[in-house]
Amino acid sequence: MDKLLIEGGARLTGEVAISGAKNAALPILCASLLTREPLQLANVPQLNDIATMLQLLGEMGVAVSLDEIEGLRLDARGLDSPLASYEMVKTMRASILVLGPLVARCGEARVSLPGGCAIGARPVDQHIKGLQAMGAEISVEHGYIHARASRLKGARICTDMVTVTGTENLMMAATLADGETIIENAAREPEVVDLANCLIGMGARISGAGSDVIRIQGVDKLGGTAHRVMPDRIETGTFLCAAAATGGDVRLIRTSAAYLDTVIDKLMDAGCEIVSERDAIHIKAPPRLKAVSIRTAPYPAFPTDMQAQFMAINAVAEGVATLRETIFENRFMHAVELMRLGADIQIEGSNAIVRGVPRLDGAAVMATDLRASASLIIAGLVATGETLIDRIYHLDRGYERIEEKLAALGARVRRVG
Repeated sequence: MDKLLIEGGARLTGEVAISGAKNAALPILCASLLTREPLQLANVPQLNDIATMLQLLGEMGVAVSLDEIEGLRLDARGLDSPLASYEMVKTMRASILVLGPLVARCGEARVSLPGGCAIGARPVDQHIKGLQAMGAEISVEHGYIHARASRLKGARICTDMVTVTGTENLMMAATLADGETIIENAAREPEVVDLANCLIGMGARISGAGSDVIRIQGVDKLGGTAHRVMPDRIETGTFLCAAAATGGDVRLIRTSAAYLDTVIDKLMDAGCEIVSERDAIHIKAPPRLKAVSIRTAPYPAFPTDMQAQFMAINAVAEGVATLRETIFENRFMHAVELMRLGADIQIEGSNAIVRGVPRLDGAAVMATDLRASASLIIAGLVATGETLIDRIYHLDRGYERIEEKLAALGARVRRVG
């Protein structure tokens, strides 16, 4: 099993290109199930989660081809198996995103209950309740969701909680429903907007994406389109944190600060100079950061996917910070690993109190989830000596060639067996 070996102490400098957003690409790949015409996608990152989703779509009868110039092409005219098996779904929670499109297009779907990162309960009941409101008959048997509907009907849906994948699933299903669907308490994330833009390009009638009320007027069929996936805002934030922690001077290209207001504000509070360009962000960090407290909440507030990275930078910042996690109840597992490097962290329920220390010391640590992996990399970059990170298969689910990108900025990092 691969591990990541980091020799700390290098200051990150230079320029790095940010990849397409995994969390935007995954639902957009599933949108291909809604049409018999080809979907042409650019800026799709090469990640394990993307490969898993493409394999799942292929098993359903979707033809997938990749061209270095044209990008990724998906053709679902041969869709013949509306089944997402446990073997495919167990490693990736986002597989649930095939449920809505399959019911809308095929009138039936059998989708295994999902797996994914072990960061707390993320139930799919909102997906099921929404589809039931649209007229689907749903049963859960032997670990599978079985949904049927001759044609979904437009409905007013108010989710009990803000759910990104739930909003995306129901929005895709509603594009082919009979009549108007209104999703209230909808997720406002940029990835939801990116999916909506792709669906609109396919002929869907959607308004309100990016707000908490989305309206979808169903159509009889959707066509093909060409779409470029948005840049990954969490990868962007992770590289900003890596640059900040190392006192670096880094320019990120093919990305935008438009989706990262809260993250950039906190980094500036920590003492960083940040200049936003149209398709780039330039960060220059001080020799030592100031501690900054955060509270995670649904977009546009501070993203839970950046909490671990900020725990890492606060571990070596001057002062004391409190990190409050309001989204997932089991998302402080990286704290114990950071403490192995010498971080001073105290967990009190949903709060983590981080007291900055002058230095961290390299050690062997273990990644517990995707973003925890990123926090350990940031800590390893500033630690004295070598840090060996185990279970980096989590990293490969969400960061494209991260060790190559860091090495290009001057980090001493390599993958070892």
